[in-house]
Amino acid sequence: MSKIWVKKPLSAYEADMKKSELKKVLGKWSLTAIGVGAIIGGGIFVLTGTGAYYHAGPALAISFIIAGIACVFAALCYAEFASIIPVEGSAYAYAYGTVGEIFAWAMGWCLILEYAMASMAVSVSWSGYFNKFLKIFNIHLPAYLTSDPSSYTGDGFSMNLPAFILVLLITALLVKGTKEAAGANNLIVLMKTSAVIFVIIAGVYIIFSNTDLYNAVDGVKNWKPFIPDPIKIKNSEGDMVSAYGIKGIVSGAAAIFFAYIGFDAVSTQAGEAINPKKDVPFAIIASLLVCTALYICVSLVLTGMMHYTDFNPEGKYPDAIKAPVAYAFEIAGKHWASNVVTIAATIGLISVVMVMMMGQSRIFIGMAKDGLIPRFFGQLHPKTKTPYKGIILLGIVVALIAAFTPISTLADMTSFGTLFAFTLVCIAVWVMRKKEPELIRPFKVPAYKIVVALGVIINIYLIFNLSAHALELSAVWLFLGGLVYFLYGKSNSKLNNPEKYQDEN
Repeated sequence: MSKIWVKKPLSAYEADMKKSELKKVLGKWSLTAIGVGAIIGGGIFVLTGTGAYYHAGPALAISFIIAGIACVFAALCYAEFASIIPVEGSAYAYAYGTVGEIFAWAMGWCLILEYAMASMAVSVSWSGYFNKFLKIFNIHLPAYLTSDPSSYTGDGFSMNLPAFILVLLITALLVKGTKEAAGANNLIVLMKTSAVIFVIIAGVYIIFSNTDLYNAVDGVKNWKPFIPDPIKIKNSEGDMVSAYGIKGIVSGAAAIFFAYIGFDAVSTQAGEAINPKKDVPFAIIASLLVCTALYICVSLVLTGMMHYTDFNPEGKYPDAIKAPVAYAFEIAGKHWASNVVTIAATIGLISVVMVMMMGQSRIFIGMAKDGLIPRFFGQLHPKTKTPYKGIILLGIVVALIAAFTPISTLADMTSFGTLFAFTLVCIAVWVMRKKEPELIRPFKVPAYKIVVALGVIINIYLIFNLSAHALELSAVWLFLGGLVYFLYGKSNSKLNNPEKYQDEN
């Protein structure tokens, strides 16, 4: 049993970096764009509606602040590890080098959950905006081709075909090469960041313009009360749950947490960074700070333009919760602005799915390289040097689940995987400081004892504020992960079974 605590020595990571066939093509701005590309997406264009209605009301801005603070502690810890162990694998690699194999496996298993579920959730979100985009041109897809079976009200077969097709197209792009994918991402990030800034400026004008339907007085009314009194409402699964008040703000922070996982995606690309020890920490912190500010501004603008109760999927505007930002402008009478947001979101969410799937495939590389999952997942294409087999398999699985699963379930499970990973990374920094105090750290977490303690406390607290359904499903996922580790991973681990890999050394 002691073998499950074996740690991967730092010298082994250095050897991995020297042997890596991944192309070093990403600079600090490309890495930052990858982080921004993953963070700006579902959180702004989709979760603002669900967070406001099901959890916090106008106080959703406070939820984003709480989630952002929790992320800052984790981001600082990620940045320190990225400067020490600049390899693909993200938090999985960090845990393997500090707290041991069983923790590394748990981390990797949760990252698989995090990235796969995020890819699915955002592709479902994209489908909602894509359908609204088609309606601009008076094109209407039948409901049975745009709805998962649980939300389809008709009889017979149904699937979310746009989400299915999107994932397959992104899979093909990722197989082609990292440089091509990063170039496309940079262009999309520039466009959707501009769109978010447009939303903020145009929204402020609408709220405070005396000539508009939503004038200054009405805008203030939409923020009153800023923290609504606690009540019971029906959630997306049909259960009566508590909403609003202080508890609603905290549960909102937990529910929207997956919107922040983009900076984790930066660390998964360390193996392809030109100067990972400096550029990855920079990109992690820069992308988080920029996007937290944008999230807060957009949530204030959105709840100022449109009353939080109007996001009720059974109310006057049932589709508003699927594309909240676009509908807020539409209800305000600014149809042209709604169209701009719809187009930007339709294009912008593509980069989120792309970055999530790219990060997932790099987790596969790290785990396959260590023998914890089959080599199949880490095999690189002889020409493009991308893990094409793992990407193709991942694309098929993500496409199928996205086509038949509601977004609420996917989003909550993504948040669990993210919070669990962040907690372990914070713990790993403390362990590494105690056991390797003389290690050279190009980036060091300031006041690490305080940062680590606050990071662990806040992230665990948010985990227990997720929905009961999400916690049950996540517990099942962890149980399955334990079975896979003890039935396959432990007996195929390179560190635990060096004799199996003598020919490779």
